[in-house]
Amino acid sequence: MSIIVTGAAGFIGANNVLALNKRGFTDIIAVDNLTKAEKYKNLAEGQISDYFDKRDFIELVRSRKLAKPEAIFHQGACSDTMETDGRYMMDNNYRYTLELFNWAQECGIPMIYASSAATYGAKTTFIEDPRYEGPLNVYGYSKFLFDQVLRQKLAKNEVKAPVIGLRYFNVYGPHEQHKGRMASVAFHQFFQFRRDGHVRLFEGCLGYGNGEQERDFVYVDDVIAVNLHFFDKPVTGIYNCGTGRAQPFNDVSLGVVNALRRHGGETTPLSLQEAVQAGFIRYIPFPASLKGKYQAYTQANLDKLRAAGCDVHFRSVQEGTSDYVDYLIERYPNAEDDPTIAEAK
Repeated sequence: MSIIVTGAAGFIGANNVLALNKRGFTDIIAVDNLTKAEKYKNLAEGQISDYFDKRDFIELVRSRKLAKPEAIFHQGACSDTMETDGRYMMDNNYRYTLELFNWAQECGIPMIYASSAATYGAKTTFIEDPRYEGPLNVYGYSKFLFDQVLRQKLAKNEVKAPVIGLRYFNVYGPHEQHKGRMASVAFHQFFQFRRDGHVRLFEGCLGYGNGEQERDFVYVDDVIAVNLHFFDKPVTGIYNCGTGRAQPFNDVSLGVVNALRRHGGETTPLSLQEAVQAGFIRYIPFPASLKGKYQAYTQANLDKLRAAGCDVHFRSVQEGTSDYVDYLIERYPNAEDDPTIAEAK
């Protein structure tokens, strides 16, 4: 039987396909939107058996004309937290997920879907419970609403096939090159340092010092390991998918700087103070457009994830950025191989 992966040409979806390939699965139905054609490069690295545009795919779902798959990994969504078209966001993220869920339930298909830490908004407790949730933008709300629907159906005992919602925190790692401004800080800073000799971070805001805003940064390989855990051992529910550690953006920047300096022959890592004094890390004004819409602190509570039997080890920022820089240097060995140049101009 086949496995469906939506968002298969995207960041998490592409890694999902590759991880399934490593397990020997190649009968994979990939679903995405290749209006931005450069995303095909992610698809080309993996093995799939068929491809559907996301619009054609959902029509087949609605008409019940698709053969029953073994499982669905629903990674596809608009992940741009700055998107202001609420109608598009709710149709693409909420309604699409709901229709796919209804079909999966009718057919008895296990479904793992991407939720988001954006459901928590400015809250400072990150437990999978409505008391601690309050999205700050329509992206977060689109994810929150489906989570709420799932909870209602669970309360009514209307969920028959396994459904696992994974609330991704700040994911970074390979195959995010197409995401533009929504690519991770680590991705952008790799190219900033090679191009400009320094990286840039926001100045202090919301009571935090320069670069001291804290997020739960989680490496994409670890996110996929969680997905595959629930593929193997499905336990219906909504789970945080992060490291359980809040680390400042300064840690990301320092990790990128020291990893690149190591590749350049500088074997002694710098401290944050030394990197700032040397001008390798610089701070820029906090954007007015993000005021009131910015999560200055996130840290996944992993109690529910661990209680479900998921024992995945999560890399720290220091481990993850080192691994990622190694990958980016192999992928982009020359300075002119910079996918962010057009964006920087």
